[in-house]
Amino acid sequence: MAGEDYYAILGVTRSATDDEIKRAYRNLARELHPDRHAGAAAEVNEEQFKLVNRAYETLKDPERRRQYDMFGADGPRAAAGDPFSGFGGAGMGDIFEAFFGGNPFGAQGATQRSGPPRGENLEAILDLEFAEAVFGCQKEISVRLPAMCGTCAGRGTAPGTDPVTCIDCQGSGELRRVRQSLLGQVVTSAACPRCSGTGEMIPNPCADCRGEGRRMEESTFTVEVPAGVEDGLTLRLADRGAAGQRGGPSGSLFVHLSVASDERFERQGDNLHTTLTIGVAQAALGTETDVESLDGPQHLTVGPGTQHGHVERVRGLGVPHLRGRGRGDLFVHVLVETPGDLTPEQDELLRHFAALRGEGVSPPGTTSGEGVFSRIRSAFG
Repeated sequence: MAGEDYYAILGVTRSATDDEIKRAYRNLARELHPDRHAGAAAEVNEEQFKLVNRAYETLKDPERRRQYDMFGADGPRAAAGDPFSGFGGAGMGDIFEAFFGGNPFGAQGATQRSGPPRGENLEAILDLEFAEAVFGCQKEISVRLPAMCGTCAGRGTAPGTDPVTCIDCQGSGELRRVRQSLLGQVVTSAACPRCSGTGEMIPNPCADCRGEGRRMEESTFTVEVPAGVEDGLTLRLADRGAAGQRGGPSGSLFVHLSVASDERFERQGDNLHTTLTIGVAQAALGTETDVESLDGPQHLTVGPGTQHGHVERVRGLGVPHLRGRGRGDLFVHVLVETPGDLTPEQDELLRHFAALRGEGVSPPGTTSGEGVFSRIRSAFG
């Protein structure tokens, strides 16, 4: 609608980054999704959810966002003035048909009945564990949506009865009007409001769906989640949205993926990052150890003299490429742990080691709290 402030709807500033817009959308989508509410609140939140999604779809695309920033929600044609707005909504096809008897764009237009309308596109959120997103999975999702009425098989008529031709459009599904313009007569057409463009009327509607041919039901689908998906990705399930009225085709179901984090790994693109903690002696002398991966424990050789922060790369143990073959890599960040609470024997060995290397160390009995001022007080005590 005109005047909508998509930035305000998402609760971000006009200078917000792509990541800030994405985070704001995810938070609002979880909060407002109709599946998480009931009754009248669900209807209100469904409308707000659609508005939030429309704002996000515009702002997440750089070109659409640029157009919105320049011209607003109506786009450049509304800002500059639609050159055909004076013809009552008639497009180029209608104008050519009125004057020359044909549509240059190949549309059938008013000569063909539009038929039952397609059902609405719907949205849902699917929660995934970290490993499910990495390796892919089959996951069930339940959505409450308009489904084809089983009593009338989607026709909308009571058993044993049939629809009749619409008295307003005579079965064409459209109403045509001839309007006078500067160029002469212009023919415009619109879906018939009485029959909603179907060309038929239901004198005896089905008692279960009240003539709509669909009713609200809880539907469960199995979603094929491909390996390598990321948090925030959207999957489109064709023909899994709302059923169309009176047998019209179904819309699509857009499934937004919400991937849980894993405290062991951090994902960066198709690569995974993890940490491995070793002792000072292991870092100095080298060691053989196991490191965690999503494929199970992996043997890792840490060479002598390894420094704190050193990174080992294990190829092929990252995330599968979503649109290609192969996998990313696993990067192991080595953390060297300095020992504390040494036993007297360990303390003596380390002092001997430091002496052999010519490294100065604190005298025995010195604690971390004995700094300069502590030694001054001892000298004059």
